[in-house]
Amino acid sequence: MKKIYLLSTVIALITFCSGCKKYLDVNADPATPQTPASRTLTPPLFAGMERGIQYDARYLGGLIQYFGGNVNVGETHGWIAGSDAMGEIWRSNYFALGPNLNLIIDDSNKKQEYNYVGLAQAVKAWSWQTTTDYHGEIILKQAFDISRYVYDYDPQQDVYTEVVRLANESIKSFSRTDGNGTVAKLVPGDLIYAGDSTKWIKFNYGILARNANNLVNKASYDPAKVIVYVDKALSSNADNFIVPNTGTTAINSNFFGPLRANLGAYRQTRIIVGLLDGTYFTGTSGSVIDPRRNNMISPSVDNVFRGTNPGSGDPGTVAAKNQIPNPWGVLASGNPGPNQGKYLFKDNAGFPIMTYAEMQFIKAEAAFRMGNAPLAYQAYLNGIGASIDFVSALGTAISATDKNAYMASAAVRQNASLLTMRDIMLQKYLALYAYGFVETWCDLRKFNYYEGDAKGNNPYLGAYVFPTSFFADNGGKPAQRYRPRYASEYVWNIEALKKIGADKNDYHTYKMWFSQP
Repeated sequence: MKKIYLLSTVIALITFCSGCKKYLDVNADPATPQTPASRTLTPPLFAGMERGIQYDARYLGGLIQYFGGNVNVGETHGWIAGSDAMGEIWRSNYFALGPNLNLIIDDSNKKQEYNYVGLAQAVKAWSWQTTTDYHGEIILKQAFDISRYVYDYDPQQDVYTEVVRLANESIKSFSRTDGNGTVAKLVPGDLIYAGDSTKWIKFNYGILARNANNLVNKASYDPAKVIVYVDKALSSNADNFIVPNTGTTAINSNFFGPLRANLGAYRQTRIIVGLLDGTYFTGTSGSVIDPRRNNMISPSVDNVFRGTNPGSGDPGTVAAKNQIPNPWGVLASGNPGPNQGKYLFKDNAGFPIMTYAEMQFIKAEAAFRMGNAPLAYQAYLNGIGASIDFVSALGTAISATDKNAYMASAAVRQNASLLTMRDIMLQKYLALYAYGFVETWCDLRKFNYYEGDAKGNNPYLGAYVFPTSFFADNGGKPAQRYRPRYASEYVWNIEALKKIGADKNDYHTYKMWFSQP
């Protein structure tokens, strides 16, 4: 009887609702769609790319000596136990980006919108590359298997292979002429290249160039392949991958800007000051003043440019530290300084994910390694020039006269026969200041900081200086990786971590696969 009554009630409800919108279909609410359109998913993805790098740059920036001030354990190559600090790139890859990228790929394939598929594949390739270069072994094959509650880690070599596969698949997707993927459909969701598939293809080749160029210590390293990738990658500053920031409120502002107030205790560093005043190019402080200097860093109140030493926070005394501006140009002592920010530290500054300058320095390095000095030299000059133009566009315009004077100065090699690996890598280090955090760290590690690479090149000798003492857990060794995110791994997945040694206090000093012979 009870069953018959219930059945009758259900039939009555179905009859009542026939021909109209399903009353009981909770998934039909237009305000909370269960399968959102790809164009609504992509803008937050770009914000996630920026957020992961910038959040973790608070620690990594000190390690690679883009930032100083002895603010945290970054400068001493340390880590913080039981904390999610240094885990934002991990969070972005597995939570902010990964699931949404998978949704876009699945949905757009069904709709035959292959340019959206290509966009998602490109961002996914970039994210895997960035995450493995930051963490080393990571979860790849089981990453988005929702039937699991523990996940195994994969070797870094497998991740590098997957990046190559994804980037090439993205290139294929953007090259398709069939289907329904029009430029007009992609424009609303593409805040970077406004639907231009050719620029997305260039971005993919840039990812491939990074991937291949990190392997300089491997027998499989092929500089000719790197050059082929670069030549198909970003071809001018117009192709730069820049995540935009509005900068009108703290909510829509650049994480590095004054409105967000995240870098008040951070200081400019000795090495950046020394690169901009010619010290590390000519051996004499103040010998060649880089035209980028006033746009990128600030002087103290006495008009002297100072920078902090690694791990000590100042060039000698606390009083001296208080005379070193933070990235906005404001002094710790409270002395007046411009509070609108400068360079990439302005509220409305976009954040670069990849630039033409970086690609040219990658080409210069590869050409130098294959013994093609003229090709290396031209790429080296292209990289410096592109960086000057990029910095000029972000602040006070750098005149052609000042740019040409610098290019003709002792800070820049004047012919191919004099070019060294040090010239290339230090100019690249400077060009990537305040955005190429992970890429610069890759360079430092593949050269074993200043011990040199497999060929004996040691371009950072005398420029990058280790702190006077490393973090206690390091055993006197520099950091080579950051640990997986605490909340999602050490709390729930500790047995998998033990298999790769990540339960050890010195795990962060284990060398990467990519940096070893």
